[in-house]
Formats: sequence, structure tokens, C-alpha cells
Amino acid sequence: METLQFKTNINCGGCIAKVTPFLNQVEEIEDWRVDTANPDKILTINGEELSSEVILETIEKAGFTAVQV
Repeated sequence: METLQFKTNINCGGCIAKVTPFLNQVEEIEDWRVDTANPDKILTINGEELSSEVILETIEKAGFTAVQV
């Protein structure tokens, strides 16, 4: 299993609810979480054969920004 992390602007429960259907549609993602207590709002994604480009595009489609860390 791979793990990718991204610095995001997903900063509250409402934001998480908005991005959830987008991330849940990506088949390679097994699970994900956002640490909203972290100042960088770190999104951690676990899965197989993850593509950071696909994840970044998915986050942008949901209306948020992300940078891989």
C-alpha cells in the first residue's frame, strides 16, 4: 500500500463533506483523512498505484487546492 500526503485548504467538517464524494470515486484510494488540526491541513491518502496527478485534479474539481508534501 502506498501513502501520499498533501497540504490542502480543506479546513473544516463542511469542507470534508464537500470533498468526500470526489475522493471516494477514485478507485485506487482505499482510505483517506484530513488532519484539520494541523496548520497545513494535511490530507493523507492510502491506496494502491496512486497517482498524485489524479488526486490533485480530483481535489481541484471539488473546489479545493493541494500541494504534495
